Amino acid sequence: MTVPIRNHDIAELKRLDLAHHLPAQADHKVIAELGGSRIITRAEGCHITDGEGHRILDGMAGLWCVNIGYGRTELAEAAYEQMLELPYYNTFFKTATPPTVTLAAKIAEKMGGHLTHVFFNSSGSEANDTVFRLVRHYWKLKDQPQRKVFISRWNAYHGSTVAGVSLGGMKHMHVQGDLPVPGVHHVMQPYAFGDGFGEDPAAFRDRAVKEIEDKILEVGPENVAAFIGEPVQGAGGVIIPPDGYWPAVEALCRKYGILLVCDEVICGFGRLGQWFGHQHYGIKPDLIAMAKGLSSGYLPISAVGVADHIVAELREKGGDFIHGFTYSGHPTCAAVALKNIEILERESLVERTRKDTGPYLAKALARLNDHPLVGETRSLGLIGAVEIVREKGTNHRFLDKEGEAGPIVRDICIKNGLMVRAIRDSIVCCPPLIITHAEIDELVTIIGKSLTEAEPILRALKPEAVT
Repeated sequence: MTVPIRNHDIAELKRLDLAHHLPAQADHKVIAELGGSRIITRAEGCHITDGEGHRILDGMAGLWCVNIGYGRTELAEAAYEQMLELPYYNTFFKTATPPTVTLAAKIAEKMGGHLTHVFFNSSGSEANDTVFRLVRHYWKLKDQPQRKVFISRWNAYHGSTVAGVSLGGMKHMHVQGDLPVPGVHHVMQPYAFGDGFGEDPAAFRDRAVKEIEDKILEVGPENVAAFIGEPVQGAGGVIIPPDGYWPAVEALCRKYGILLVCDEVICGFGRLGQWFGHQHYGIKPDLIAMAKGLSSGYLPISAVGVADHIVAELREKGGDFIHGFTYSGHPTCAAVALKNIEILERESLVERTRKDTGPYLAKALARLNDHPLVGETRSLGLIGAVEIVREKGTNHRFLDKEGEAGPIVRDICIKNGLMVRAIRDSIVCCPPLIITHAEIDELVTIIGKSLTEAEPILRALKPEAVT
């Protein structure tokens, strides 16, 4: 289907943006100084186009989510057809809709095994809010109401709601809102480049796992409700844990009778080369949160996968689980998610990520390892990171302060036609699963070119210039 090009008045849109729109997670002073947000007007495949006509390779798949790429007519048609038949209905009144029930069954099929049921929401943040409340409700039903404590990791990201930020381990987010809420504890992240540089990988793994066990013992195993973690920490900087980490964490949870929660909001639906990230690591969580790739971002929908033993407790003990949202199980969003999964299946995008494009990205990123600013490249499936350092062979940052170099290199990448994200001093990428070898080469070439352009700027940084 040919989509007509609209003649947007970009200057007026920027004026209205400043006059009325507050963009998410932004420094609004900076947005004002820039004269308004960059207006994105079109997208196709792996590329986005802004109002000035710049065509940009989207190395972030929107916000870690557009797995099947942009411009999929089938998803628009699925939404249109569902809207004509039944645009919306809720699940509050002992009711459900056909696409919602069908999607729950399809997700259960992909989760496999004991993860048999699904609770729907609209965002990853809401999914983790649901996890928070469902876990505590479960332990009350089990006559262990004292089990309230969640153990998470520093630098984890689990959303932007009060519960999500609390579960997450980002201290700069905690400061805004006097968070975390009581009952959430944090332990070290398995970030070998940052927290275990030069350490034997097995020793670092054991140290990271031991800190979890130490925290369990500190608060009392009888008080711990769950451990929550992303299979690969996305917004934390693409933190890929060392071999054996996740099986050891699962063993700890079983040892102390603690629920294991995997936040699959980024890792789900093919990102790591399996339908879900926990499947890559061979573990069996009790709950998983998912969003983003569930609909490839075309419509807002998220879900929580729930193990059969938790559902059995809900059904045996009875009583309302007084939780849910107006748009839980939204039929149009569910119809689009079903079509999205159908495309992932039909085009074998999960298998392609595992066997072809994922390994190709790893090899392509490795070409950057000789660059004087690159301390490490790492990737798993189609998610990767490039660490920026001041001194080759170290993890020393510019000005000995994290976060100075990343934004500079990011901005140059965008100028050069690649949308990436800077997380502290890492350049991270998460392209659509449809990306080609040629586009991966383009992505890596632009990062390399941008690092070279940034080097004299970074070398000239003076401590007094930093505020």
